Amino acid sequence: MNFTSPLAPVPPGVEVVGTAQRQAWADKVLPPVERLDSGIWSIPVPIPRNPLRYTLTYLVPGDHGLVVVDPGWSDEDTWAALTAGLETAGATFDDVVGIVATHTHPDHHGLSGRLAAASGAWIAMHRIEADLLPQLTGTTTTGQRVEAMGRWMCACGASEDEIDEFSEQRTHSTTAESLVAPTLRLEDGDILPLPGRRLQTVWTPGHTPGHICLLDLDAGVMLTGDHILPRITPNIGLSPQVANAKMPALAAFLKSLEDTALADEAHGGLLALPAHEYRFRGLANRARGLQSHHEARCRELLEIVTELGEPSVWEVTARLTWSRPWEQVGRMKFGALAETSAHIAYLADRGELEYLGDPLADGEGTTVRVRLAGRVAA
Repeated sequence: MNFTSPLAPVPPGVEVVGTAQRQAWADKVLPPVERLDSGIWSIPVPIPRNPLRYTLTYLVPGDHGLVVVDPGWSDEDTWAALTAGLETAGATFDDVVGIVATHTHPDHHGLSGRLAAASGAWIAMHRIEADLLPQLTGTTTTGQRVEAMGRWMCACGASEDEIDEFSEQRTHSTTAESLVAPTLRLEDGDILPLPGRRLQTVWTPGHTPGHICLLDLDAGVMLTGDHILPRITPNIGLSPQVANAKMPALAAFLKSLEDTALADEAHGGLLALPAHEYRFRGLANRARGLQSHHEARCRELLEIVTELGEPSVWEVTARLTWSRPWEQVGRMKFGALAETSAHIAYLADRGELEYLGDPLADGEGTTVRVRLAGRVAA
């Protein structure tokens, strides 16, 4: 007898297409390698020691080779899964002519350099993502980057014990050293150099400032990276590492969601190929559901600030509702802080909140607090 895990509810308006992928997600196993009707291959590659468990890497064939989208984490098990997936697709490294990173997070871009070295392929990402890459790597060590994160947590009001817990967990999991610079910088609307396949770059800032999706109108599909996932809400964060983005993260994301919804409606419904979970239809519905989620998040945040008066950014973060109790968030507390900061910045831009202190302070000093705009301190 086969025992399977309960399937998590699907958001309203979302139609699951990758049924085997969804079941594998529920069962906490890797889904199968699959060839889709468009000729695109879906290859799951594991993410070590991470609740996301795997990235869905895509092989997009052209007339004279293929492009690999989001090859995955820099790890031997991930490399083995990618190599096996290529073999299942009847391809070798010699067939790989290009690599695209939808964004530079390690579970997407970590293996790009190794794959390029093995194949001679070009590596592409959006220009803004490439410009921010030195901030993630640069000349600093992993320990120095973790220390800088800890200083920002301190400025936002985290305790020494919380910072020490984060630093201990993060030091053993950060892999920024594997993130290589691209050889091809993309702009919104650019067509990838893959003869026989018209893959258009769609700039979708939010999850990162230079995040992109790839639109194949001939096949009726959009590779969405982490921009829109069928069930998970992607992290939209603000921290000193991405402070020079042209548009505040949440405002950019909400606009990108609307643009994606309009594109889905204009083309009669696109098949979404996300980087995690499973394939689905209903991009417009999912995009607008995410917009509603963030508006509700802003209302919850305003209620917390109203109740507490002038809380620190860390106090607001700890009071918000997360997918698990705050005590169990662990090393993802930095991501939670960054997401809370993005919502505070968005509300400050709308004139509903104001900062007491520098929201991007990176060092010791006065703890950054927030209050309702126009409120006079007691």
